[in-house]
This record gives sequence, structure tokens and C-alpha cells, in this order.
Amino acid sequence: MESILEINQLVKQFDGKAVLKEVTFSVSPGEIIGYIGPNGAGKSTTVKIILGMLEKDGGSIKLFGEPIESKDASYKSRIGYVPENADLYETLTAREYLLFIGELYGMAEKDILKKSEEMMDALGIKDSLNSRLSSFSKGMRQKVLIISSLMHNPDILFWDEPLSGLDANSVQVIKELLWKLKKDGKTIFYSSHVMDTVEKLSDRILILNEGEVVADGPFEELKEEADGTLEQLFNTLTGFDQHGALAEQFLLAMKGEAGNDA
Repeated sequence: MESILEINQLVKQFDGKAVLKEVTFSVSPGEIIGYIGPNGAGKSTTVKIILGMLEKDGGSIKLFGEPIESKDASYKSRIGYVPENADLYETLTAREYLLFIGELYGMAEKDILKKSEEMMDALGIKDSLNSRLSSFSKGMRQKVLIISSLMHNPDILFWDEPLSGLDANSVQVIKELLWKLKKDGKTIFYSSHVMDTVEKLSDRILILNEGEVVADGPFEELKEEADGTLEQLFNTLTGFDQHGALAEQFLLAMKGEAGNDA
């Protein structure tokens, strides 16, 4: 099966510092990929380059079988994107915002409005369709972002912390939605710091550390390198073993006891 996404020796630098160091991997259609790493590892940078929001400094990227440089912007209509920190147009209502996004994807107004109402209803926020986004909670805003990334029925999703701010029931709905999207042939490429979710949802896990892929494979294979959990594997591969000491340092500072020898 031909890969839907191929990245070969991708390089990116900021101010002379290498953020991505010859990152190489491919993604097959219908895979759920957990793309994880510490803050600053290069996860968001990778996605922004794929989406054409940043220029790469080296390497190649093929999406839908062709180099992204050879494509016009129309290929983006096959992509759904939820950034970690998105700025919504808060003066707009949810209806107006989704209408705006849908029109950017070339959708007909009647289809946008029908889908918006039905998808908001499924996520429990239909009553806020005509409310301004400035009045929405973080979880409600996240639901609007998820809807906006899916309303045009894309082939591949890039979601960065998609469950951020959602209540427990909504998290279950989105997890179930991801499974159904996979069964429908969609490819999901997402980042999250919630290791338990990544472990359970992903067909395959990619761990990025200091701009390099340090692990790539199903969790059942990767966990042989650690003692049973993705969190332990993550700490092992990224070299972070100070959580206990740092928590103790914080606690002592909170109590005003930091620096005391006694």
C-alpha cells in the first residue's frame, strides 16, 4: 500500500539551531499515529512544515503521493488541522465561524450549516450555535475546532492535543470518533502529552527527542524497551528521570523550606 505521507531526512533550523535533524518516517492510509515528545522536540514544527506554514531547510515531504512543493494549495482541502493553541475569532458566533471555515474549503452554505448544527448537536453544544465564541468555555472552543477540522470530510487529520479542555464524557466521544474515522479509512496523526491516551489509541507511536526520531513502532513492540508503560518508555528514551527530585524541590519551595540544611 502506498504511503499517504512520506518524510525523508527533514531538516529545520531556527537561528542556527537544528530543530529537526533528518527526521524520516512514512504513514500508511488508515493509521492512527501518536507523535509525541518533550516540549521543543519539533512536533509542531513537523506538522507546520507539512501544512506549508513553515519552510523546510532540507529533506523531502510527499503527501498523497506527490511532493508538497509540486502541489497548489488545493491539497489542503484534504487535511483537517487542530493546533494546540488556536486563536478563534471571538466576536463571531459559532455559526459564523464554521460558515467562514467551511467556505474556505469551498463548501456550499447549506451543507456547512446543516453539518455545523448536526455535529454541534452530537457534541452537546447545539444550543450555543448562535452564541459568540467569546462566551465559550475552553472545552466548547475545542469542540468547535474539532468540528471545523472535520466538516469538509478530510482524508488525513493533524491534531495537536485534541482532548485539551474536554470533560470526561466528551473525551470518550472523541476517542470513539477516532476509531470510527480509522474504520472509515481516515489517517490520524496526533500529538498529546496524555500518555495513557496515546498508548491506547495509537496503531503506531513515534517519539521525537531533540529533533530526532528515537522510537517508531506499535506500543506492543516498543514497550519491551521499558517496564510496561508508554510513560516509562518515554522517560527512558528522552532521558528524563528527575520527576521525583523536581517534585520534592517544588514541595520544599512551597513550604518555604528550600535551601534549609536541617
